[in-house]
Amino acid sequence: MKVVILAGGFGTRISEESDIKPKPMIEIGGKPILWHIMKLYSSYGFNEFIICCGYKQYAIKEYFANYYRHNSNITIDLSQDNVVEVHSSAVEPWKVTMIDTGLSTMTGGRIKKIAEYINDETFMLTYGDGVSDVNLKVLLEYHKSHGKIATITAFNVGQQFGILDLDNSNSVIKFREKSDIDGGIINAGYMVLNPEILDYIDGATTVFEKTPLERVAAIGQLKAFIHHGFWKAMDTLRDKQELESMIESKKAPWMIWEK
Repeated sequence: MKVVILAGGFGTRISEESDIKPKPMIEIGGKPILWHIMKLYSSYGFNEFIICCGYKQYAIKEYFANYYRHNSNITIDLSQDNVVEVHSSAVEPWKVTMIDTGLSTMTGGRIKKIAEYINDETFMLTYGDGVSDVNLKVLLEYHKSHGKIATITAFNVGQQFGILDLDNSNSVIKFREKSDIDGGIINAGYMVLNPEILDYIDGATTVFEKTPLERVAAIGQLKAFIHHGFWKAMDTLRDKQELESMIESKKAPWMIWEK
């Protein structure tokens, strides 16, 4: 199953670093947060990725184009036209497709632009700036069990994200913006989507979190997978520092591959 990662935004709230590199390439623990997200999926056996690039997309492409050499022990013989000998490597079993989906394209538009790479199959989707210890195997099983078009991971957090109104069976009856009276059950990403979701995306200006999700919720085709563990988005420099601190103290819940 393919994993689509939205990695094309400007990351203006963390401009201290996003002026130099795209937000998903900002490092925590010496690795881009994008790598951490992909490593979680890989830990559950999902190794085929489609990255929706945009802002400074060349940085993402160059990172993976040179990934093998950067993560291997090598000898370069300068006297022999830079012949490279690889002694050992510790690379991931990943297949990474990187698509330039446009500089100012909205999230829905980015998904629409990679439709041909999905091949009319169910796929996973997440954002390139949030880490979690969500059990992706259980998430997928839940999606398959209810037969709806879309499943999104729901998490309780008191921040300004899109709010989910749920019924007793965890069906999303409404997807809307946060108001002052909300307790904060939000869309944390880590979604599973049937290919029919593409029919609800009009074009490049479509914001996925608005019309498409609102429409599938209205017809009873959007379910929530309740996550009670860890989730955190890296929106600001303070968020980055908090994630760094968790790694340094060896208390990073999302790094399940080290447990």
